[in-house]
Amino acid sequence: MADSSDIEWTDATWNPVTGCTKISPGCGNCYAARFSERFRGTPGHPFETGFDLTLRPERLQQPLLWKRSRRIFVNSMSDLFHKGVPTPFIEQIFDTMEQAHWHQFQLLTKRSSLMRDFLRRRYATRPAQEHIWFGVSVEDRVRLSRVRHLQQAPAAVRFLSIEPLIGPVGTLDLGGIHWVIVGGESGPSARLMDPAWVREIRDQCIGAGVPFFFKQWGGFRPAQHGRMLDGRLWDEFPQPRQPWTALAAAE
Repeated sequence: MADSSDIEWTDATWNPVTGCTKISPGCGNCYAARFSERFRGTPGHPFETGFDLTLRPERLQQPLLWKRSRRIFVNSMSDLFHKGVPTPFIEQIFDTMEQAHWHQFQLLTKRSSLMRDFLRRRYATRPAQEHIWFGVSVEDRVRLSRVRHLQQAPAAVRFLSIEPLIGPVGTLDLGGIHWVIVGGESGPSARLMDPAWVREIRDQCIGAGVPFFFKQWGGFRPAQHGRMLDGRLWDEFPQPRQPWTALAAAE
C-alpha cells in the first residue's frame, strides 16, 4: 500500500492483487505491466514474478490501519475482477472496504460484466455503500458496452476512466454516471490522443452535469505536455451525499 500516489485523482493505492493479462487495445502499453516486468527474476522483490497474477493476502487489512481519510485506488497494479481472482478473495477485499468507511475507495475494471454480476450478488438485499466508487475503463467507442454494464450494477457512485483515450468514443450515455476521467497514454510507444476526442467528451459531461477530470495529454514524458485543456485545469470530482471526512476514525 502506498501512502501517496502520482495519480492525480487519488491519494493512495492498495494492491491486495497484482498482475493481470491484456484483454483489449487499451492494455497495449500497460504501465503496470511495464513497471512490474522490470523486476522479474529479482530475488525477494515484490515483483519477482513480474506481472503474473498474484494474490497478496498479507495486504488485506492494510486500509484498516490508516486512520486518516484518504481516496484509495484499489488494485492500481491489477484488475480485481480478473477471472483468476477467486470470488472468496474478492469478498474479503469488499469486507475490508466496507469496514474502513472513513476512506473513499476507487475500484476500476475492464471486466465490467463480471463486476456487475458480483455487485448484484453482494448487494442483492442491501444498498452499496457510498464510500466505495465503482468505475470502468473505456478507451474507444468499441468498448462502450462496459458503460452499460456499470449502469446495470448496484452502486452509489459510478465513474468512467476514459484512459488511455486511443479513439473517439462518440455519444456517451451518462445516465447514472457520477464522474468521468479522461487522459492520454503515457510512456514509450504512447499513442496520440486527438484534442477533438477530449472536447467531445468534456462537452457531453458539461451538458449532462457530470463532473469532468482531465488527467493528462500523455506522451513519452507526460509532464512536458501538462494537463491544461482550453486554458484551464479540469479537476472536478463527484460530490458525496454525505461528507466522508466526517466519518474518519479517530487518530
